[in-house]
Amino acid sequence: MNSLKPYRPEDTGVMLLAAGRGERMRPLTDHTPKPLLTVGGKALIEHHLECLAQQGFRQVVINLAWLGDQITAALSDGKRYGLRIRYSNEQATGALETAGGIRQALPMLTSDPFLVINGDIWTDLDFREVLRPLSGNGRLVMVPNPEHHPNGDFYLDRDGHLRADAAGGNQRLTFSGIALYRKSLFSALPEGKRPLAPILRQQISEGMLEAFVYQGNWTDVGTPDRLATLQSQVK
Repeated sequence: MNSLKPYRPEDTGVMLLAAGRGERMRPLTDHTPKPLLTVGGKALIEHHLECLAQQGFRQVVINLAWLGDQITAALSDGKRYGLRIRYSNEQATGALETAGGIRQALPMLTSDPFLVINGDIWTDLDFREVLRPLSGNGRLVMVPNPEHHPNGDFYLDRDGHLRADAAGGNQRLTFSGIALYRKSLFSALPEGKRPLAPILRQQISEGMLEAFVYQGNWTDVGTPDRLATLQSQVK
C-alpha cells in the first residue's frame, strides 16, 4: 500500500472481536452471545457489518468462542451484507483474549495494517477515518471518558501520540475498542491466551502508537443498564 495515501477500505481486512463471555451482561448472555444482543431491532455486530459494507470494506474476520455457533448461524458467509466473512474459532481452547485472538487470526487477515473493532460496542463512527497512513505501529480511536470509566485509559498529546503520563497537559481518554494495527505487533507472539493492554502500554512507552479523538456517538454496551439506555437513545 502507498504510505502517502489513506489505505483503501476495499483493501483493508477487518477483525471483529466476538469471542468474549460477557460476564457483566448476565443473565442476557447466558444463552445469547453479547454481539448478538439487539439495538434498534438489529444485533450489535450487524450494525458494524452494515456500516462496514456501506463504507466499502469487503473482508471481515470474526473470532468465536462463547456460543460461537449462534454467531455463524446468524451471519453465515456475509454475502447478504455484501461482505466475505471468515471465522477464527477459539471454542476448543476457550477465548484467547484480545491479543491472543488477533494472533490466531493473522493468517486470515488480508492486509497490513488491518482494522480491529470490538463486537460489543455501538458507534456511528465512519471507520474510513481510521485509515490514514500510519507512521508507527498502530492508531487507536479514543473517546471522552464515559461515566462508568471516568479515569480513562491513556493520555493523548497535542501531536496525536499516546503517552503514559500527563506531561505537557496531555488529555486522558478512553480507548474505544477500535484501532488500526500493523501485523508486526502480533506476529512474533507465542500462540495462546494473551491480553492486549500490556502490548499497548509497551508500544506507548516507545512512542509507537498514535490516536485521534472521536466525539460522536459511542457506547460500550457492557451491562444490561447500558444496553437499555442505548435502546432508548436509538429509538
